[in-house]
Amino acid sequence: MSPSLPASSPAEKLTLAMVATGLLALLLALADADPGRQQTWLYLALGLVSIGTLTWSWLRFGRHPAGVQQNNLWQRASTGRGSVAWVTGLVLTGFYVVLYWYSSDDGQGNFGPLNNLVHGLDSFSRWLRARPADQWFLYGTFYTLAILLMGTRALWKYRHSRYQLIRTGSVMFFQLGFAFIIPALLQFFQQPEFYFSYFWPLKYDYLFPGTAAALVHNGGLGVFMVFWGAVMSLLATPVLTYFYGKRWYCSWVCGCGGLAETAGDPYRQLADKSRAAWRWEVRIIYPVLGLIVAITAVLWVNFALNSSLLGEVGSGAAKWYGFAIGAVFSGVIGVGFYPILGPRVWCRFGCPMAAYLGLLQKHFSRFRISTNGGQCISCGNCSNVCEMGIDVKQYAQRGEPIIRASCVGCGMCSTACPRGVVNLENGPREGRYQASPLIHADSLRILS
Repeated sequence: MSPSLPASSPAEKLTLAMVATGLLALLLALADADPGRQQTWLYLALGLVSIGTLTWSWLRFGRHPAGVQQNNLWQRASTGRGSVAWVTGLVLTGFYVVLYWYSSDDGQGNFGPLNNLVHGLDSFSRWLRARPADQWFLYGTFYTLAILLMGTRALWKYRHSRYQLIRTGSVMFFQLGFAFIIPALLQFFQQPEFYFSYFWPLKYDYLFPGTAAALVHNGGLGVFMVFWGAVMSLLATPVLTYFYGKRWYCSWVCGCGGLAETAGDPYRQLADKSRAAWRWEVRIIYPVLGLIVAITAVLWVNFALNSSLLGEVGSGAAKWYGFAIGAVFSGVIGVGFYPILGPRVWCRFGCPMAAYLGLLQKHFSRFRISTNGGQCISCGNCSNVCEMGIDVKQYAQRGEPIIRASCVGCGMCSTACPRGVVNLENGPREGRYQASPLIHADSLRILS
């Protein structure tokens, strides 16, 4: 007979009811035709969801002993691909579909099904950006709020780990400051919107000739933006990855990774760890990287030849890439499928930046995850928390270091290990594929 799920306390139920009431207020904001009430309902919804989530996080994690709790994850309807997970996935997927294809401005300030929510943020947008809201400002606000709220949850949950506290604080800082406030302030001062925490090939158009020419034409700040994007993509990224692995970006800076590590944390155990999934990962992610490299190169050659090589064909390929990869893969599938496939589907199978960083990490970096096979008790906690589908336990049992292109260095395998078997290291490149003598000594001592 399987153990019953632990019951939520009355206080937890009350906070969850507060969140549910906030979601109801969000529906009322969508349906109400009065502009004044739309804004009231929207801000009431955001307030109730925020207060409810923060209070629930403290009640659930802050009042209990610190540590990685993995009990009953596969029994819960929300985290074990049950009915709640499927409903959540459908709602998220539906939101992205509506956002990308049914919420564009019709030229008269109408944003389709999301019109009431967009205009509900008009006053906030005018205060921050000196212009009315649009569907992308709505999305950015929701995205940032999700990272901040669920990031606070992660801070309570992993408060015993200094590494997790700093890493979670980092993704919250970069999302709020570099991906939300700074781009908005640039617009406030009539400058081009620019995200200093996103680089090519993830933000693929930042090194396209059309984007670069438009920024340079804007003046000194635009020139700096082009310089920043080129240096961070082609120089700083290899150097930082050499010293720290891909974790410096994927787990500390990137907004996609930030959402996965915070809002996606309840679903990290869902990542497929089969060999078949790994094969598909290799078959998909590297062709995506090759595709955007080819498109970028073709666009620059075409630009150098005054569009005499391909005309508008290159631009058409770029638009197709933006639709198929930038919208469908990274948004609809990458986030909408969190509750079903885990939070790193986009990072694992489709992100060209992850592929670029992964190649550098595997072949040129000093980063590795060391394991001590002599101390491993095969509990499987490390594999269960790996959102990138790496079966960490198999490496730990054999005392082998983990050097995988897909590893984002989140450190959760080390945090979840009850015996300190798994450790993140930035050691010398020499010998990084071999286990340390201490590991072999421990293994021999136990076997004897």
